[in-house]
Amino acid sequence: MSRTIPKEYYQYLTELQSVDFVLVELTLYLDTHPDDAQALHQFTQFQRRKQVLTQQFETLFGPLHEFGNSPAGRGWSWAEGPWPWQV
Repeated sequence: MSRTIPKEYYQYLTELQSVDFVLVELTLYLDTHPDDAQALHQFTQFQRRKQVLTQQFETLFGPLHEFGNSPAGRGWSWAEGPWPWQV
């Protein structure tokens, strides 16, 4: 049975991908500039944003990752689709 995926699903995934991109780039920059206070501040801000987005996404649509990340008591919600890589 096919399920309609709400537009918010895609909006969250797009923002999560953007935040992940920024975090990777900042990590690479901080590897060579570990004392850059502004970059460290930005990194912390984007880490927090990722945590918030991930929590919101998982509350609405289920876990983004498995391997022990499914909340206890909810059954095996990770097995319900679609998974982010399937959309």
